[in-house]
Formats: sequence, structure tokens, C-alpha cells
Amino acid sequence: MGRRTSETVTMRQVAERAGVSQATVSLVLNNVGGSRVNDTTRQRVLETVDELGYRTNAFAKSLRSGESGMIGFISDEVASSPFAGHLLKGAQMLAWETGNVILSVDTYNEPDLEAAAIDMMRSYRVKGVVYASMYHRVLDLPEGLQSVPTVVVNAQERNQLVASVFPDEEGGGYAATRQLIEAGHTRIAMINIQPEDSDLPAGIGRLAGYRRALAEAGIAEPAGFVKYGGGVVEDGLALTLELMDAGDPPTAIFCGNDRTAWGAYRALESRGLRVPYDCSIVGFDNHATLAPILDPGLSTMELPYEQMARTGIELLLSGRGQLSMSNPIECVPILRGSVADAKVHA
Repeated sequence: MGRRTSETVTMRQVAERAGVSQATVSLVLNNVGGSRVNDTTRQRVLETVDELGYRTNAFAKSLRSGESGMIGFISDEVASSPFAGHLLKGAQMLAWETGNVILSVDTYNEPDLEAAAIDMMRSYRVKGVVYASMYHRVLDLPEGLQSVPTVVVNAQERNQLVASVFPDEEGGGYAATRQLIEAGHTRIAMINIQPEDSDLPAGIGRLAGYRRALAEAGIAEPAGFVKYGGGVVEDGLALTLELMDAGDPPTAIFCGNDRTAWGAYRALESRGLRVPYDCSIVGFDNHATLAPILDPGLSTMELPYEQMARTGIELLLSGRGQLSMSNPIECVPILRGSVADAKVHA
């Protein structure tokens, strides 16, 4: 157990107490490979470091080596969002495992704050920067990051200047729809989370996955079975009522996110219908404060926040972050109780 002290312990004091040179202490603390420090001496130095409570001067070390052991994490609102905060968690965990730390700033989409954050990252000589978005979108890499190793996470860099890591939206929409097809459903509707003319990748990809799954199964898309909402509960409620009031309503609905699915639950309940026996529901996001507590629990697709962040850090540390490449990450199905076999509807 290192001693408690209010005085700053120097490397010279460690060397004197251990009976070695400062150079030897430096070799041990920096874990220099191929040094001529034998195991006995190395152990004595480490014990002395612990005894005296010596701490390396990380700032001075960064000035000498040009590396700080820090990885920047710049986002719009990820760090302060409980929903997307798993991005930051994934980055922190892998950074820690590789002997690095995360320097994180939320910019709240303020250009001046973002520019200041980038300047700060550069002044701290970070190894690289994870530039993250709270939601999946296409964005432009800030000019200040174009000379810094950078990976874009939960978004796609418009000009492919650096690597982008993002959810496989189409694969997720396909897998969600396949859950319903494999349960025997053929009248499957979709309520999307954005207008038909929106250019956001999430809704475009999830709808493409839905249509690909139907086409692959030889199921024609019924007229009027794709609805366009805004990803909110109220739209899920209103659009599900439209679907269920049609002459031949769907037996299953793929909702583009979990909030929309919650609205679908409410709509079905208002008509005296039950999930999944009268209509099966699949969502998207695996919203931790929503999907598990609906009754029955909502089968959904999990957005791979932690894996996206870990992949981004891996790309940075391997030097591949500056390669122009897209890295879609699989969205995994989370199965609960909202899907029933189509025969139940017969």
C-alpha cells in the first residue's frame, strides 16, 4: 500500500530509495522492451514506487513523447443522452483496456463549441478522435479534424474522408421483418419513423430491409401497408388505427422504432385487441426504459452502440481510421413476447 503524502514525490527520490539510477526508474515505468533491467531490480523499483506513492507526470510525458494516451470523443449530445450514452461507454471500456483514456466533450451542435473542443483535443495531442452522432445521419467532417486521425461513429461521413462506423439499418429491417415472416405472417405492415422524402439513413435502410424480406419470401407488399410517421408514440397510435380500420388489416406490424411500437400497443388496446394474439409487433432500438416493460415485452432490434464505439476505437488504434471505408455493424434481434404464430390469428 503506497503511503499517503501531501508532497510531490520525484523520480530522483524513487531512484535514491531503490538504489538505482533515474534512467533505470524511467525504463521500468515506461516498460521499455529490450532494456537491461533484470527482474529483481524491476520489482524493487515497482515496490518503491508503490511505497512512496509516486505518480508519473502525464503532461510532461506527453510533451516528450508527442502522445498523451488520450483519445478524443466529440459528439453532439451522446455523452449527456441516456439512450445513446452506450456509445461513450463502449469507447471508454476499450480505451481503458488498451491503456488509454477518453477525453469527452458534448457540443450540442454549437459550431463555436465544436471548434473549441477540436482545438482542445489537438492541444492535448490526442491519439485520435471519435466523432460521434446521437442519431444515424450523413455529416461533413469538420475542417479542424481533417489533419487528425478520426473515425466517425453512428453516422456516415459524406465525402468518405475517414472511416465511418454505423448501424446496418437495412440488415436490421430485414431481420425484424423475417421474425414476422418466419412466424407465418404474410400481411405485414410497416410504420416508418420519417417522412417518405427524408434522406436520413435509418428510415431508408429499415424500409429497404422490410421490402427485401418480403420480396425474398415472395410476399407482395399490400397497398397502403407502409405508413410514414415521425418516430413518436402519437404517430404509432394514429397510423396503427388507420391500418386496423382497413378492410383487411395486417396481422403483424414492423414499427421503425420502439416509441412507434408503444403507440401501436395503445392503438390495439383501444380497439380491444391484444398483442400478439390479434396483431404481432416488432420494434427497433431496444429502448431500455420502454421495450422490456411493455406488456408483453417488445421484440425488437438492438442498436449496437457499444460495438460501434469499440470498432471505432479499434480502427483508430490500428491506424486504419484514415482509410475511407464504411463499417456497418449488425443490429441483433431481441426476442420477447410480442410475436405470435400467424395461425393464432386464423
